Amino acid sequence: MATISAAMVKELRAKSGAGIMDCKEALAACEGDLSQAGDFLRKKGLATAAKRAGRATSEGIVQSYIHMGGKIGVMVEVNCETDFVAKTDDFMDFAKNLAMHIAATCPVGIMPEDVPNQVILKEKEIYRAQALETGKPEKILDKIVEGKINKFYKDNCLMNQQYVKDPDKTIADCLNEVIAKTGEKISIKRFARFQIGES
Repeated sequence: MATISAAMVKELRAKSGAGIMDCKEALAACEGDLSQAGDFLRKKGLATAAKRAGRATSEGIVQSYIHMGGKIGVMVEVNCETDFVAKTDDFMDFAKNLAMHIAATCPVGIMPEDVPNQVILKEKEIYRAQALETGKPEKILDKIVEGKINKFYKDNCLMNQQYVKDPDKTIADCLNEVIAKTGEKISIKRFARFQIGES
């Protein structure tokens, strides 16, 4: 069995944001392999999140962020189960970082189903026209359009976006990590992003 040093625990903690005991458990389960231990923690976070999926979230905060000397502003509502968790550093840091992420990436919606149908129809029309322009055969156009729409969702839906502070994670991964840390269901309810000069 691999020896788990304090330095290894510290490094995994810095990378994952998980608690000391969780990091020790992950390193022990993965015989000291940091990469595998990171995956172990992410899977554990996903399992915790799945267990809590049906719970009600009636507490939380509305977090705001103003960027570029007042040129961009974001408000985001993040919910949790109890007022106690809403006041924890982990929860508040997640909400702050989320607001900054939204300011930077300008998502269209939280989930793919939040994107208005007319936006998707317009994107499909553009992708089809682009594929035809490049001389792609008619029979593969639908596959090309479908692939580009999936990429559109990844780039424009908040939960699917790569987190600006750590592109190895999606916002969904970050949410699952904070769920695992706090032990409560947490949900992103809604957001609004304002930019000077945009209608």
